[in-house]
Amino acid sequence: MATSSNQEAMQVDATSPTILVEKNPPQSRLLNLGINSWPKWGCPPGKFHLKFDAEEIFYLLKGKVKAYIKGSSECVDFAAGDLVVIPKGVTCTWHVLVPVDKHYQFESTF
Repeated sequence: MATSSNQEAMQVDATSPTILVEKNPPQSRLLNLGINSWPKWGCPPGKFHLKFDAEEIFYLLKGKVKAYIKGSSECVDFAAGDLVVIPKGVTCTWHVLVPVDKHYQFESTF
């Protein structure tokens, strides 16, 4: 089940931890978060199995990903220009279709 808010955030399967995707957030929101001061990370296309031990928020500068959450039949898509929040405890597989370049921050630092 997917729902969306007025900021175009998307949630998946309410019984599982959710990945929130805000499509093309306004520049003012990115400035308020201080995105440009966050560390950067990137990866090539491929399949990556990830477990998030802390909540992570990130902004994709480049890339396209399909994330499959363990224990859910849902797939969450995010791409360049999206602001994404992945909650602590989520285990998922990323299918990186286009190389990723992102600014990121973990919960203890934002």
